[in-house]
Amino acid sequence: MKRLFLFLAALLTMSTAFSRLPNYPPDYVYVKIDSTNLPIVWINVGGATISRTDRITATMKVIYNGEGRLNYADTVAHPGQHIDYEGYVALRYRGESSFDNSPKKPYSFRPIDKPLEQGGEKKKVSLLGMGKDNNWALIAPYADKSMLRDLLAYEISRPWMDYTPQGRFCELYLDGTYYGVYVLCEVVSKGKYRLNLDDPGEEGDELTGGYLLSVERNNEPYYRSKYRPVMSYGKEITNRSIYFQYKSPDYDEITPAQMQYIQHRIDLMEDALASNDFADPDVGYRRYLDVMSFVDYQIAQEFAHNVDAYRLSGKFYKQRDSRDSLFKMVVWDMNLAYGNANYYNGWRTDLWTYEANDIMYPRNESFLIPFWWYKLNSDSTYTKLLKHRWAQYRRKNLQEDALMAVVDSLAGVLTAEGAVARNTRAWPRWGTYVWPNYFVANSFEEEIDFIKQWLHNRLEWMDEQLEFDPSAPAVIPGDVNDDGEVTVGDINAIIRVILGAGADDGLLERADVNGDGEITVGDINAVIKIILGG
Repeated sequence: MKRLFLFLAALLTMSTAFSRLPNYPPDYVYVKIDSTNLPIVWINVGGATISRTDRITATMKVIYNGEGRLNYADTVAHPGQHIDYEGYVALRYRGESSFDNSPKKPYSFRPIDKPLEQGGEKKKVSLLGMGKDNNWALIAPYADKSMLRDLLAYEISRPWMDYTPQGRFCELYLDGTYYGVYVLCEVVSKGKYRLNLDDPGEEGDELTGGYLLSVERNNEPYYRSKYRPVMSYGKEITNRSIYFQYKSPDYDEITPAQMQYIQHRIDLMEDALASNDFADPDVGYRRYLDVMSFVDYQIAQEFAHNVDAYRLSGKFYKQRDSRDSLFKMVVWDMNLAYGNANYYNGWRTDLWTYEANDIMYPRNESFLIPFWWYKLNSDSTYTKLLKHRWAQYRRKNLQEDALMAVVDSLAGVLTAEGAVARNTRAWPRWGTYVWPNYFVANSFEEEIDFIKQWLHNRLEWMDEQLEFDPSAPAVIPGDVNDDGEVTVGDINAIIRVILGAGADDGLLERADVNGDGEITVGDINAVIKIILGG
């Protein structure tokens, strides 16, 4: 009896001790990695409390022996492993709902040359084969029990958009405790291997770029749109606003001249979208935004039926005018997509996401979808391009077999050497509702099956809406002269059209390669990009 009492007392003491552990430990802290196919990330803060706002000094070590090889947590028994990074980082928590609604917290980190207390400076490093940069995230899949929704969205978008973040699954230890499967991910930011934006100057062409902003909440310094969101039929919602946060330069670094310029540029774009002549190729929205970039962004968000689409993490950017004067979009933050949300019809496969203000506003949602998407989808030229682009996707990486193969590949990486099982031991959640799950799976396999069925249903519905006919002959983008390939001959065909050499209706339509409603040097550049594999 005495031994039983001492055992129970020890358990109680141990439980109480773990409840006082800093930095949100998992439910079960005894998980160990023997071997894994995923990179292993160790972060050590020496028991210090990680902050949501201020960065603290931490050490980080990343072991990754390469694709197809195992990685071992016991570095004494397995010496000579490849160290992908070892050094100091400036660490803090990151995220909004992903932090507030999840005990498994995401992190932001910046590699530094020495501890912050000694004046440590940011340094650019390459991690897990991704390009050198000093701004990284450790995404913490929690509400997304498949752990793959973000990477799935990025893989779908990557062949089409100028920039889409890269990420790698990994397993994380914090101060010696196993924290589970994470995604070590690029952050949408300025950088040579990300958005290759120039530092904006104070006047002339230098003042015109580059800038990165985001449609977001109003919890940081922001610029408020002149225009209100609208319902799906165009009625203005007069007691809601749209907010833009400054991301690069951020609010602490942007100068008054730069702030005035980019605010004015946003005003011009929105004025054009709001005008009666918004669809006019000369004076309308095409003067200010890259139509194909917005089409690709819409396809990414609509196919995912992301409940945060357009209104949160809606990142857009602008280069200098001498490089590209048009606003473009970037995909980011898709963990509540693909049927994962039980609110705002997030589980449905038969609705347009850009019309979600109709359900969000009556439920008192504060942050609504900008009116941009209502106006764009009111333009027949835009919707024609959207349908054409959807057909291109469906004949390439959104062929159903190809899409399911991507899901299987991502899932296979997680199951190959037990990472899902270890994450489940640390965070046992199968069969348990986690906000905002619509479907509560009893296993990883059930979750993957749900995603695949959801994707199948979404493809069917969007095919019907966007009039995709798989039996119709495929149009080769850039094949202006209709010879079955894209070559310099297509550039010559565009030049002949520009010079007024005459063309039939079919050639005129094919010559508008970038889909902006006119035939210019921009279409030649679009063909060159296709030839170069862009």
